Amino acid sequence: MDLTPETVAGLAAAYPDLQPLASVESEHLEVLPTTFASGDYGWRDAEWVVQWYFRRFLGAYPDADRRAAESAFGENDYEDVHAAIAGALEAESTAAKLDQLDDLTGVDVSVASAFLQFLEPTAYLVMSPVEWSVLQDVGVIDGPYPDESTADGPTADGPPDDGPSADGPTADDYRRYLDTCVRIADDCDADLWTVYRALWVRWYRESGEIPSV
Repeated sequence: MDLTPETVAGLAAAYPDLQPLASVESEHLEVLPTTFASGDYGWRDAEWVVQWYFRRFLGAYPDADRRAAESAFGENDYEDVHAAIAGALEAESTAAKLDQLDDLTGVDVSVASAFLQFLEPTAYLVMSPVEWSVLQDVGVIDGPYPDESTADGPTADGPPDDGPSADGPTADDYRRYLDTCVRIADDCDADLWTVYRALWVRWYRESGEIPSV
């Protein structure tokens, strides 16, 4: 199945019927960018992004690992989280934005991409093995998701820890992924969130399981 404009639009249209979090996601995409930019937000606003990253898979991500990942993020001081988000907003390059965020405990490039999506949703999109596997399957990105079985990010093999790993996805990996999604959005005259919904629906219908990496 190629990601043609008609296909992307059709898949995205099915998203609200398949994803129970759809309305909550829309609300947060509307509110969180302004909230984070203002600096006037609480711990739960930042925590929600991490929880969303794992829970959007609707149970496909192992529950014990999800809890461990969320717990790891909870070890951060609020002040450090606030500083990381502020630093990401101020940074000029994507790599610098990711670097600010993945200094936090329990956050790697993958989880950091979720923060970027809710900081600047017109420019960034969340990345995980799920979205990557769909892009690989349709032939628009080469190679499997960067191996992070020993990294600090989310796979079906285990939760994140608090340290980076050379085996996990890098800022360059994310840039390659984002460039691919932007091209699809441009070709389909769609925004990035529409592309995300299309990728999620295709994954859910075809597999519904977290790809092993």
